[in-house]
Amino acid sequence: MSATELPIRVVAQSPPGREVAGFVLAHGADPVRELARSGWSAGRLVEASLGPDGALLLRYTVHAATPVAVSDGPVPSDRGLVVAEGERPRPYQRTAAYAVVTSPRGVLLTQLSEVTSAAGRWTLPGGGLDPGESPEDALHREVWEESGQSVTEVRLLEVLTSHWVGRAPSGRLEDFHAVRIVYAASCPDPTDPQVHDVGGSTSAVRWVREEELGGYPVVRSFAPHLSRWLATT
Repeated sequence: MSATELPIRVVAQSPPGREVAGFVLAHGADPVRELARSGWSAGRLVEASLGPDGALLLRYTVHAATPVAVSDGPVPSDRGLVVAEGERPRPYQRTAAYAVVTSPRGVLLTQLSEVTSAAGRWTLPGGGLDPGESPEDALHREVWEESGQSVTEVRLLEVLTSHWVGRAPSGRLEDFHAVRIVYAASCPDPTDPQVHDVGGSTSAVRWVREEELGGYPVVRSFAPHLSRWLATT
């Protein structure tokens, strides 16, 4: 675990709330996959909170299942990545909160700026947790910074993870573990969105009608899930 990582504890409970398993999530690991290895089928993510010790708690409802033998395989690398002889990637974890924000004007999307590795693509509003900040507080802050909107009726959807080796915009070689906590949220009083955090990772923001989403190149971490998430809002 690198010094930048936020410790993550995964807790499994079976109805009616009896704790049946728990572990610290290793660098690069996915909580649902690790539960499956241990013979638990994850039903629903019911809590994502910051504990008094600064660790992130992810609590799932689970049901007993046959353990799944999951092969981790090699960690993928960015396409075209060139690594110098003797260069070693630095473990780096980024825990972030995002939201599928809906309103009478559509779905809120933000466009990634040139300081990111996916400039021009569209994503959900959100971003990394500040030290000592809860996921939900981070969500409200990031939505405001990136769009000027306030959200209500916030509820958990799921946690997505990715693990790969690549270069940060600074050029540093990283063994990157992305932990994305995804929420659904409502914006009952939408306004014309405006990026307040100018010069950051967001270059533009807009409300997009659901039937027009197909015309937006959404980042691959969210694109396969967006229709399913919207069906629950």
